[in-house]
Amino acid sequence: MRQLEFTIFPLIYCLVVWLPANAQTPDQIFRTSIQTVKLHKAGDPRAYPLLVLGEREQLELHFDDLDADIKNYYYTFQLCNADWTPASLQPFDYLRGFLTNRIRNYRPSSLTQIRYTHYQAMLPESGSGPTRAGNYLLKVFLNDDTTQLVFTRRVLVASKKVSISAQVRQPFDGQLLRTHHQLQIGVTPVQASGGQFTPTELNVWLLQNRNWLTAKVQRTPTIFRGNYFEYTDQSFSLFPAGQEWRWVDLRSFRLRSERIARIEDSDSAARVDIWINPDYPREGKMSLLNRDINGTYVVESRDNPNAQWQGEYAWVHFTFNPSGGRAIPGKSVYLFGELTNYLLDSTSKMKYDAVRGVYTKSCLLKQGYYNYQYVTADELDIKPTPATQLTEGDYWGTENEYLVLVYVRPVGSRADELVGYAWVRSAFQQ
Repeated sequence: MRQLEFTIFPLIYCLVVWLPANAQTPDQIFRTSIQTVKLHKAGDPRAYPLLVLGEREQLELHFDDLDADIKNYYYTFQLCNADWTPASLQPFDYLRGFLTNRIRNYRPSSLTQIRYTHYQAMLPESGSGPTRAGNYLLKVFLNDDTTQLVFTRRVLVASKKVSISAQVRQPFDGQLLRTHHQLQIGVTPVQASGGQFTPTELNVWLLQNRNWLTAKVQRTPTIFRGNYFEYTDQSFSLFPAGQEWRWVDLRSFRLRSERIARIEDSDSAARVDIWINPDYPREGKMSLLNRDINGTYVVESRDNPNAQWQGEYAWVHFTFNPSGGRAIPGKSVYLFGELTNYLLDSTSKMKYDAVRGVYTKSCLLKQGYYNYQYVTADELDIKPTPATQLTEGDYWGTENEYLVLVYVRPVGSRADELVGYAWVRSAFQQ
């Protein structure tokens, strides 16, 4: 009888960890007290959270809790398919070591008006972590209870079973020549890894500037010759080029940087308000002089030595002036970028002020350097897709970064495997 109990316990624990993941969405924050979630390669705050299987790499996680107390935060990884649906595997099939780990490194803020507790972790920890290549959902939750989910973040774990060639070109279509980028992708299995794939087993995903809302997938190659697969279908490889991202320097709340209109610091209310200079549509205007960081942000401070627990928070007010001072018919306008988690929801949707004829949005942001854009989406769309045509414009000379992801699902497998990746930038003459 004791032996039976010992056998059932791991299975029950496994189900407790796995079942709540089915209903979760990537890159979501579920508690308003959680701010400034940053997940990146260790030592590089601008790097994407992507690990190579078998290599000694780690990710660096940072976030703030504005409740300013001490909580027991834990994390785990959930294996997903290429489309981020949960894989039909139990955690013991893709994780080694402990299934959940506690975040033990935290520090109360100091020298700040808004109090918070800063948490950080290096993950996966030694002796634990993913054992399979694929998409993973990092889940952070309270008290080792996955039903008390706090936030989720995407993580990629890749193997090196294919080599990828990628190039960004101008489209041949004369109507798209000046406004779009087209990618040419070639995939070749690496013989040393034993990679032998059929055309129906591979599928290729493309991301522009880390934006999963506009990600595209092609499941069959346009051309294949022997062990070489080429993906150039226009519906898959064509992206609006957009413009260089707008920026605002919030590294100091004492001195106004170039794009800040005014700063109000209320000592009695422990609140800082910052108004950004009004923004206008850039359609038809080329913006090539700005060197952007492709929609991301970096936490930095010029006022205090360590921005992680000495960085101040402020309410930052953005204003977008539409053409003619009129609301864009049939469209919602969003503030877009990593500062709003690349999401189109209530936290990023701007409000139209009919009296002033402008769109406004206020966000609580930590000191740092931020990129952002204004995008539109159809008001009636259930799953809105961001578009820059009416707010930023599209110009072929824009520098964008593209991430190529190659997945394989062999016959009989229960999960997609990420077998290769490549980064490529558009580098046209400007």
